[in-house]
Amino acid sequence: MFDWLKDRFRRGPVVPVVRLSGVIASGSLLGSRGLSIESVAPLLRRAFYLRGVKAVALSINSPGGSPVQSALIGQRIRLLAQEKDLRVIAFVEDVAASGGYWLACAADEIIADPHSIVGSIGVISAGFGFQDLLGRIGVERRLHTSGERKSMLDPFRPEQPEDVERLARLQAEIHDGFKQWVRERRAGKLKTDEATLFSGEFWTARRGLELGLVDGLGELRSTLQARFGANVHLPVIGPRRRLLSRLGLGAATEVERTGIEAIGAATLAAIEERLHWQRFGL
Repeated sequence: MFDWLKDRFRRGPVVPVVRLSGVIASGSLLGSRGLSIESVAPLLRRAFYLRGVKAVALSINSPGGSPVQSALIGQRIRLLAQEKDLRVIAFVEDVAASGGYWLACAADEIIADPHSIVGSIGVISAGFGFQDLLGRIGVERRLHTSGERKSMLDPFRPEQPEDVERLARLQAEIHDGFKQWVRERRAGKLKTDEATLFSGEFWTARRGLELGLVDGLGELRSTLQARFGANVHLPVIGPRRRLLSRLGLGAATEVERTGIEAIGAATLAAIEERLHWQRFGL
């Protein structure tokens, strides 16, 4: 309540900071650790609808993830920016790569720490093949489908060339959408050939500045104070927590409710998240 009163009567310009940190995935995959339109939309609305807002800052630290969720979040940022006629400034922390860079491009300006990672404008699909393992442990694979393409890239069957070709076509379509988004949002700013920019390679922000992927080098607080004055108010917009949760009296956690099933799901989600970050040495 005291913080609310301070914010209510504080003088000076307001630039809310929305933290976009984590792997981008639908809400059911990574839970509270991930970024999805479901989890981010309420934060964006609160930021853009605050009283006295002069601009909205995005603090981005994401190695990417779902192209669908990236696109949905990026579109929501642009819709709110146009509706409220507000400038959006993205600040890159450790990494804004792949889907993370997709989010950064939703801003009107991208400022990054010189040593952060940006780029990776491409599409990746990874998996495992277990067909030989089944025979070794005496397991017979039984699979029945009503469509000849239904079992494409089944990890328990040998990889088929036609399946790989079909996957490549799907990836190319998604990649084309990513490239078009970057072209639109960075129009007139890109400084090298598209073959280089859209190869999936990533760079430090210092090199990204030379390539036109970012607009400047710096960090959030000092940059915004220089632009809006030392008394600029920078409220961080995060998920609201219920009072009982703040006091540690909330309902049982998912692990407590569902036991080993939730532990297994949480472990798989943590591994998936770790693999996304590890691609960039983080």
